[in-house]
Amino acid sequence: MLSSSTAPSLRLHHHQPARPRRRPPAPAAYGQFQSPAAAPRRHLPAGAAVRARGATIRAIDAAQPFDYESRAAGLLEERQRLKIAIVGFGNFGQFLARTFARQGHTLLAHSRSDHSSLAASLGAAYFQDPHDLCECHPDVVLLATSILSAEAVLRSLPLHRLRRSTLFVDVLSVKEFPKNLLLTSLPEGFDILCTHPMFGPESARDGWDGLPFVFDRVRVGDSPARRARANAFLNIFEREGCRMVEMCCAEHDAHAAETQFLTHTVGRMLATLELSSTPINTKGYETLLRLVDNTCSDSFDLYNGLFMYNKNSTDLLNRLESAMDSVKKRLFDGLHEVLRKQLFEGKASPPSTATTSHHTDVHRRQLLLEGKPPSPSVPTPNNVTVPK
Repeated sequence: MLSSSTAPSLRLHHHQPARPRRRPPAPAAYGQFQSPAAAPRRHLPAGAAVRARGATIRAIDAAQPFDYESRAAGLLEERQRLKIAIVGFGNFGQFLARTFARQGHTLLAHSRSDHSSLAASLGAAYFQDPHDLCECHPDVVLLATSILSAEAVLRSLPLHRLRRSTLFVDVLSVKEFPKNLLLTSLPEGFDILCTHPMFGPESARDGWDGLPFVFDRVRVGDSPARRARANAFLNIFEREGCRMVEMCCAEHDAHAAETQFLTHTVGRMLATLELSSTPINTKGYETLLRLVDNTCSDSFDLYNGLFMYNKNSTDLLNRLESAMDSVKKRLFDGLHEVLRKQLFEGKASPPSTATTSHHTDVHRRQLLLEGKPPSPSVPTPNNVTVPK
C-alpha cells in the first residue's frame, strides 16, 4: 500500500456537457423586417460611431426602405389608386386621362370614335364594345360625353355587367340635368358623384393649381370602403392643387349661367364680328381676342348644351339683350339731345329767309320724328340714322 507521501496526487474531474455554440442570426430575407430584440446587442460608448464594412453609421433612427412608415405610406398610396373607365374619350376625356395616368391610376376608355392608338399612348386599354368595358369591373365610371349625347350614351351601357356598388362620376358643364339623369337611370346601389372641373385644355395648359373644381356627393354609400373610394377620386384633383368647392347642383347651375354661359355668349358674339389683331391693340382688346379663342375652341354642341340644359340660361340671355337695348337707348338719347338743340335753338342752322326756314324746319322735324334721315342741310353726328 502506498503511503500518502509517495503516492502521486490524484484529481477527480467531473464531466460537464459542452455548451452549444451560439450561431449568429441568419440574415433577414429581402424586405423582411427584423425586430431589434432579435439583433445582437453591442455596448458602445456614448457618441461612438459604428463602422461596418467600411461604412459609417451616424444615425440609427434614419428612415429605412422597409420600415413601418414607408410601408404604410406605400399601402395608402396603393389603396388610393383606382381603375377608372372613361366613357367619352374625346378632347376633354383625353385631357383628364393624362393626369390620371401620371398619378398611377389604371385607365379604361370607350368612345363612339376609334381612339385606340391615342389611348395606347396614354397607357389606357381601349374598348370599342361597352360590354367588354363593363366586364373589367372598374371602380369608377367617368361620364365625359357631350351634354347633348349624355343620356343616349348612358342608356347604351350594360349596367348589369358592373359591380352593384360602382361609382359613377360625371364631368358635364351643367349639373342638375346629369344629377336627375343618373338618379333615374342607375340602380339604387350605385354611388353618384356630380363634378365640374371649371377649366379645360386651353385654360389649364399651365396646370390645375388654383383652378376651381366643383363637386356634389349626390349618393355615396355608408360603408368606409365606398366613402374612401369617392374621396380617392376627389383626391386626384386636390393633389393637382385645385380649389375644391363642394356645392349642390342647383346652386352650381345658377352661378354657371353667369360665369360660363355668359362668357361663351359674349365670345360667340365677338367671333361673328371677325375681329383681328391691329397695330394699335390695347390690353382690353387683346383680352377680347383671347376670349374669342378660348370660347370658340370648344364645340358649338357644348355652348348649345349650356343653353338647353340649364334653366337659368334663358333668363340670362333676356337680361343680356335688355342690357344691350339699355346701352343703345342711352347713346341715342344723347344723339337726340344734340339734334334738338340744333333744331330748336338754331345753333347750327344756316341763314335763310323766314318762310323757307320755317318750311324746312317743319320738314326736318317730321323726318326726325318718323325716324328717317334728315335732309343734308341738317348736320347729324357721324351720319347716324336716328331711330324712333
